[in-house]
Amino acid sequence: MENSKLFIHFSELTKSPMKEIPVYSIDKFNHKAEKTIQFQVENFDIHRNFKVTYPHRHDDFYEILFLTQGEGIHTIDFQNYAIKPYTIFFLSPGQIHELTLSDDVKGFIFLFTSSFYHFNKTDPYKLFELPFFYNLAKETPPLYLEKLQERQIFTTFFSNAISENQSKLSDYEEVVRALLDLILIQSKRIYPVSNPEETTNKGRVLVKRFKQLIEEKCQENLSVKEYAALLTITPNHLSETVKSVTGRTSTDLINDRMVMEIKRFLTHTDLGISEIAYQLNFADQSYFSKYFKKLTQQTPLEFRNGGG
Repeated sequence: MENSKLFIHFSELTKSPMKEIPVYSIDKFNHKAEKTIQFQVENFDIHRNFKVTYPHRHDDFYEILFLTQGEGIHTIDFQNYAIKPYTIFFLSPGQIHELTLSDDVKGFIFLFTSSFYHFNKTDPYKLFELPFFYNLAKETPPLYLEKLQERQIFTTFFSNAISENQSKLSDYEEVVRALLDLILIQSKRIYPVSNPEETTNKGRVLVKRFKQLIEEKCQENLSVKEYAALLTITPNHLSETVKSVTGRTSTDLINDRMVMEIKRFLTHTDLGISEIAYQLNFADQSYFSKYFKKLTQQTPLEFRNGGG
């Protein structure tokens, strides 16, 4: 059997049943566990030292997964994306993902916190200008590198970042941060967007900040008014900006994220319906069930039993 035809689902690497969605901090990926880290960059293959359970989500750090060899499926928030050589995946905090990979997979993985990226930057919202983090669409497609020059550029960036991190020479973190900047800038240049000017539009940046807050506060089940207060703007300004940028309402974005969170709990945990309603700050199970059915045309139990 060829290596590329042997697939391993990482959720099979653990023997314990899935009781809840694991949420990991970046320290979980610190193999030496010697101190709190703000970034990790290393080679990625089937033999990587996995200390995590799939599927899982990240709390407050970002991931760039660059696969140069192998094939498989990367599932991100119920969307399946094909893996082929020279594919780059971008993961924002809160997204749930799992991998099914051929055993010949090779590549690179770069994990980093917002504070690591923004160090020495004057704009604290710089990450929101990138089209592949906190994407406003329901899907965040990977970047498939078709050109040889692009493949060589990214391979060099990741390889140099690993070498610098291993060297521990003076100012090595600054060099790694500079290489991360180059990776993100080059990705932004070639990432497919309908209108490149939209990625730096102030209204679009505000909406992405709003979406980040939804990610952070989703389980609190906040209103549009409460989100606007956190953004220090009026509810009308928020609603008008969201409508202008996305063509949808602020409530639509909140509901989209809440439905995703409910589906995650129904799929990846053994919690009862009333427990999930309580976890997500709904007044009662009855309202929770009516809310979910109104938005999905299914009851929570119908979705959990395979209707989704």
